[in-house]
Amino acid sequence: MMAVMKQMLSGQVYADLREAILRGDFAPGAALKPQELAGRHGVSLAVVREALVRLVGDGLADRLTNRGFAVPSRSDQRWQDLAEARRTVEPAMLRMAIARGDLDWEARVRAAHHRLSRTPVLDDRGVRPEWSRAHHDFHRALLDGCGNQVLLETFERLWLASELTRHWPAERGPERDHLGEHRDLEQAALARDADTAAALLDRHVSLTVEILRATRA
Repeated sequence: MMAVMKQMLSGQVYADLREAILRGDFAPGAALKPQELAGRHGVSLAVVREALVRLVGDGLADRLTNRGFAVPSRSDQRWQDLAEARRTVEPAMLRMAIARGDLDWEARVRAAHHRLSRTPVLDDRGVRPEWSRAHHDFHRALLDGCGNQVLLETFERLWLASELTRHWPAERGPERDHLGEHRDLEQAALARDADTAAALLDRHVSLTVEILRATRA
């Protein structure tokens, strides 16, 4: 019973911290202090550490040698590595989806794009959670047609690890034409123009890191 209770508490702390980190409540590189977090959540250190280890696995926290845990740094090489991984995997998946996708896939892409295009990106706190969900769902719909579950699981891991940067100030400026980028992606995919769609997706992913690099503190 105690183990089950610990697991439930850890899951709740993990969910709360995950939401807070993605919402931008912690600055890039900020320390995640187990003692402080345990007091804030009213749980044991063991529960908090278990939650933090899960966040490390998600790419949303770092485990620092002899220094505990922290939110990933803005200047970390990981963002370029993640972008390189996504630029390798996702355009190839999109080509497969365009070749294999049926009418149901086309309908899912249209529906996901419609929702995304009607969802405001920002509110007074930054990137809206509703937009983040719609953004994920559109990209997932584009790639779903590939039919390869291993690749789709890889996409989900890379997406979550990359999600943090979209909630930093670098992604809140006027540099991104979110509507235009996603509209062009949808149109190229549904036109079955694999070369254009893959090139657009490659550019879409790489632009995030370019903006992050340009605004790095």
